[in-house]
Amino acid sequence: MASSGSEPAGDRRPRIGLTTYLEPARYGVWSQEAALLPRAYVEVVARVGGWPVLLPPVADLDASVVGALDGLVLSGGGDVDPARYGASPHPRTGGTSAQRDAAEEGLLRGALARDVPVLGVCRGMQVLNVVLGGTLAQHLPDVVGHEGHRPAPAEFGRTRVSLAADSVVGGLLGDEVEVACYHHQAVDVLSDDLVAVGRADDGTVEAVELRGPRFAVGVQWHPEVDGDDCRLFAALVDATREGTT
Repeated sequence: MASSGSEPAGDRRPRIGLTTYLEPARYGVWSQEAALLPRAYVEVVARVGGWPVLLPPVADLDASVVGALDGLVLSGGGDVDPARYGASPHPRTGGTSAQRDAAEEGLLRGALARDVPVLGVCRGMQVLNVVLGGTLAQHLPDVVGHEGHRPAPAEFGRTRVSLAADSVVGGLLGDEVEVACYHHQAVDVLSDDLVAVGRADDGTVEAVELRGPRFAVGVQWHPEVDGDDCRLFAALVDATREGTT
């Protein structure tokens, strides 16, 4: 764990960075671009004892920012630009942001270099895989033959995931878990630095972990929307406190 704070992390609430994204938004009398993040992320981090720190994808956001954090959450959102893993865009690929991709790569590399615990959520798991040299299937229905992972706009699907018993995620959640999902992309070629520790019934990789002792976990689902189950976020916060990375 790394932190530039004056007091040790054990004496305060760990600072957990949460990546945000720039989108047009309406609030009050205003309609303009804003740095956004669903409220559920902030609430679950606070609930498990972390201090949420929102990280906008600004041009000068680089790895040095990680020095002020104790943990990092790569949040969900639009698709990763396929150029980052050497592919041409699929007709259904959308919502890409070169600015966000670059900012999150810098944050992730900084976190891994400083042994700062990382949790990647949905897109965040895909960022983890791509930054470490993996690739993505750009439209999952082409691979699995159904729309169950993203059944309709703004409607979460439910997916059953089998987890490896000897994994961090399996140790937290058990051998099998039903989760909320909303994605049309997924891991294709897995990075050599990662281990697939969870799969859906259709074979989709649903959870990955970094090889070695550091806490760097990615899940393809959205644990923040299951408000009564905070175990993944609690594990992230615990990793910052216990120095297990």
